[in-house]
Amino acid sequence: MTGTSQSRALAAVFHGPRRPLELSEFELPELRAGEVLVEITCSTICGSDLHTIRGDRPVSGPTVLGHEIIGRITQLPADGPPVTDVMGDRLAIGDRVTWAVAASCGTCFFCEHELPQKCDKLFKYGHETVERGALSGGLAEFCHLAPGTAIVKVPKTLSDRVACPANCATATVAGALRIARGCADKSVVIHGAGMLGLTTAAMAATQGATSITVTDLSEQRLVRAMDFGATHTVHIGEDPAVLSNAIRDVTDGRGADVAFEMSGSPTAIEESVDLLRIGGQLVLVGSVFPTRATQLFPEQIIRKLLRIDGVHNYTPIDLTVAIEFLSTATTQYPFESLVGAELTLRELNTAIEGILDADHIRIAVRPR
Repeated sequence: MTGTSQSRALAAVFHGPRRPLELSEFELPELRAGEVLVEITCSTICGSDLHTIRGDRPVSGPTVLGHEIIGRITQLPADGPPVTDVMGDRLAIGDRVTWAVAASCGTCFFCEHELPQKCDKLFKYGHETVERGALSGGLAEFCHLAPGTAIVKVPKTLSDRVACPANCATATVAGALRIARGCADKSVVIHGAGMLGLTTAAMAATQGATSITVTDLSEQRLVRAMDFGATHTVHIGEDPAVLSNAIRDVTDGRGADVAFEMSGSPTAIEESVDLLRIGGQLVLVGSVFPTRATQLFPEQIIRKLLRIDGVHNYTPIDLTVAIEFLSTATTQYPFESLVGAELTLRELNTAIEGILDADHIRIAVRPR
């Protein structure tokens, strides 16, 4: 079954840090059982993509970057059982979809222990070499979905610019809040006011957090955080005691119930132990690039009965929750405004240096 007359697809290939992206054409694949071909309508450039382009995060090339992707199904396999979404509904040509950042086998040790994002045979979109999967990134006209990919239908009410980050930032935040057992009636600290931090603030507010304190180095981002549910903001360039005092003030001196570290800053991790109440929880999400070692004092963690959890990627249910959240929250929080610019594939290469230097939360890229 097919809904396209094209036989080749354009993609922007990454060869190494600070090197130009190469526009190349690739043959569209012959689909096997369980595979899907999606015509991309929009992709957004994530912070991790920028880390890769800058060279802060080692990635083997050549590869097609981009994992925050929205598109329409244009081809399904002619043979084999019907391909379904995460709810078990049959997919059809023309369906508007997003999908998990990684495909899992479903049968290995980690898949069977509810950690599909750590599958032994993980296939990760926007991270694979061209040899393993040329059309597996968002900076292209089409994306070839592997068997075991968790696919979610996207409602018409969500714009591309709002829906694109769902399968990265929004789903990751949904996973972090799940690990934290929700934010209802909790005092929350969020380190970092990028896409992860702003989404965390909005989701925590929606769940009924009693206070949401957001920290960042950027005054502009802190102002924006107030539009996404933050009740308090603290500029972390100030004396660290300012943050401690702010948390004590909003928690009657107890400390925060939960801290979400979304920036990757070792200093923020270290400070969080002091900010938490006895029995509090620290959820680490942002440290996905090399940093200095973090200094923590085990005695302090033990005496305060603290819990520390790491979240990397997410499970299929988190992606479903992400789409459901955006479907209701898009009228309350200005997610559309977080996309600072929109480019085509052919414009991307000449604009890449400007993107690296600008303070955009997200950049949208359309095939044409």
